[in-house]
Amino acid sequence: MLEKIKRKIIEVKDFPKPGVGFKDITPLIEDPECFTFIVDKISELVKKKSADRIVSIESRGFLFGSPVAYKLSLGMSIIRKKGKLPRECVCVRAPNEYAVEYFEIHKDSVKPGEKILIIDDLIATGSSSISAINLIKKTGGTVVGFAALVELTFLKGRKAIEREHPDVEVMSLVEF
Repeated sequence: MLEKIKRKIIEVKDFPKPGVGFKDITPLIEDPECFTFIVDKISELVKKKSADRIVSIESRGFLFGSPVAYKLSLGMSIIRKKGKLPRECVCVRAPNEYAVEYFEIHKDSVKPGEKILIIDDLIATGSSSISAINLIKKTGGTVVGFAALVELTFLKGRKAIEREHPDVEVMSLVEF
């Protein structure tokens, strides 16, 4: 099934800017068999970490974080770009491959000491992942893992995350 998942991901050349090969995962969520398999597999990874809460990163991370949280009867909190959340937030600088942005989470979304597993769709250079981990640590939460559907190994994001946060296990289902 993992090979089928890899085949269904469509690479869109020069999106969102020249030189980038964007991995379009929408065919996977459109296919009930693939989507169910992905949610089940990520849920297995998360369950092993005994997380108290799932946190997902805007916006494609929400596609996987929500059903995993539901399946495991966990709460889910969201990380969004600055200015998108309505209440008092904790904020971190979040540079990525395309721009310098800021990530926010509601100040009361994560309790001090709460065990958090972060879910996103993809690990590229690791910059967004590192920013998300920094944000959760800033709230007082303990990040017990970071899970993603896709990992672009040639960009060495996993190594960057492990260098910055050696205490956080990084997990992915498919690699390119």
